Amino acid sequence: MELEPYFKTAIENNASDLHLVEGSVPALRVSGELIRFKEKAIPYGELKHALYLYLDKYTKDRFERKRDMDMSMEFFDNRFRVNLHFQGGKIGLTARLVPKKIPTAKEIGLNEIIYSLTHLKDGLILLTGPSGTGKSTTLAVMLDIINAERRSHIITIEDPIEYDFTDKQSIVEQRQLGRDTTGFADALKYALRQDPNVIMVGEMRDLETISAALTAAKTGHLVLSTLHTTTAPETVERIVDFFPLQNQNSITGQLASVLRAVISQQLLPKKGGGLTAAREIMINNRAIANLIRDNKTEQIYSTIQMGVKDGMITMNKSIDNLLKNGVISEDVARNRKRDLETQAVYY
Repeated sequence: MELEPYFKTAIENNASDLHLVEGSVPALRVSGELIRFKEKAIPYGELKHALYLYLDKYTKDRFERKRDMDMSMEFFDNRFRVNLHFQGGKIGLTARLVPKKIPTAKEIGLNEIIYSLTHLKDGLILLTGPSGTGKSTTLAVMLDIINAERRSHIITIEDPIEYDFTDKQSIVEQRQLGRDTTGFADALKYALRQDPNVIMVGEMRDLETISAALTAAKTGHLVLSTLHTTTAPETVERIVDFFPLQNQNSITGQLASVLRAVISQQLLPKKGGGLTAAREIMINNRAIANLIRDNKTEQIYSTIQMGVKDGMITMNKSIDNLLKNGVISEDVARNRKRDLETQAVYY
């Protein structure tokens, strides 16, 4: 087999994702739906052979050792964020198509409240949601607004790099794990010595990285990052739970002080095709900060509901607005709204 035809098909069908797994029929994700190719399953060993033609010895050895790896690949002048993994002893590949250019705020439906967050000089802004909900794209748009409107030094730490930034008003340095740095935490620590104004961390995935991000936000830098959580209360709980029990009281105080906003995002099928973002926005005002400090996360959701004047909105209200404006169908709205007791989203 050859890889190029599969990636070409993904580009031609405007797919968000390509799935190639030995022993399975190849598939694309288009407008949120998984569509299988009309052909037989990939025979064992063929994907590995085709893939390894594109990898150097260092990358092959690293993949064989780690068994999971993220990387970038380019086909037909399009960049893909690729995850390689093993399952059942066979190789799997998931590739996400990264748009050639950073979208505009209007193109992704960024509202005035999120736009205003790009004017902040310090603190922590978190984009949250499951994989594939457009967190990286929203972050890229916010960073490019800063790039265009402020004279700042922006450092991104990514695994892998997705969007390429061109210097505008700002200087943008992009560092990739494995190529430019050994890890998020180390890169964050050294970034503080590089005179940054804004730091973007691809993902806060461990205690060291979270600690370094909180420190950076506390010392006068604007830090943007992501977490795989689905609500603002869950995000606060997840961060606190990373720390040992004896340190959690001090961490809630620090988080209450540096957190500026949590934007929880999901992508919904639009009427007529395509996807649109529904976003829950929590702004860390005095009431929210007190709840975080007192570890009363169960009360955060109701405070978001009452925080309209501060620009806050719940996920359910965001979905209702999309329905009211005719962007999504009633079925989509009903299936994607959250159960207010469990906070679960039903797909």
